[in-house]
Amino acid sequence: MSEKKMTSSRRHHLKSLVLSISKGILEKESIQVKVDKENYMSENCPPLSLPGSTQELQELCKKLHQQIDKVDEERYDLEAKVGKANKEIEDLKIKVVDLQGKFKKPALKKVRMSADAMLQALLGSKHKVSMDLRANLKQVKKEVKEESAEQVGDWRKNIEDKAGMDGRKKMFESEA
Repeated sequence: MSEKKMTSSRRHHLKSLVLSISKGILEKESIQVKVDKENYMSENCPPLSLPGSTQELQELCKKLHQQIDKVDEERYDLEAKVGKANKEIEDLKIKVVDLQGKFKKPALKKVRMSADAMLQALLGSKHKVSMDLRANLKQVKKEVKEESAEQVGDWRKNIEDKAGMDGRKKMFESEA
């Protein structure tokens, strides 16, 4: 089966058609949202008529405050529900990833950074810390053993020298 490739003019034409259709749908949705908003406002918020006396104004303010409190309680409850639902969605997403077993660790890049630059990045540019790691090391002197040259010789002679009490005495004197 050989599939025919779409020409660029045909692709462009189809793309413009899709965009024009989606533009029309978006316009209809925005008009519907405006109509819904107006309907909701007319149902839940009657037109405001300001009374003339201060007593009536105070009663109106109390009534408005009660409505505000009621709306705030509903908003808080809805936010709590949304937060709980979002947490549950995240937990389910994690479960799905665990069940699929396809969690991959991201490949980390090697970063070459000196100890000074690393400390400066961690502590900020205010702190000037120089870290000379070699300054804290102890100096170790290597001792050259003279006995190693003697041991290279004839091993029978070495054994005979150390045999008996004289040999042991020589061994202790040479070590001290």
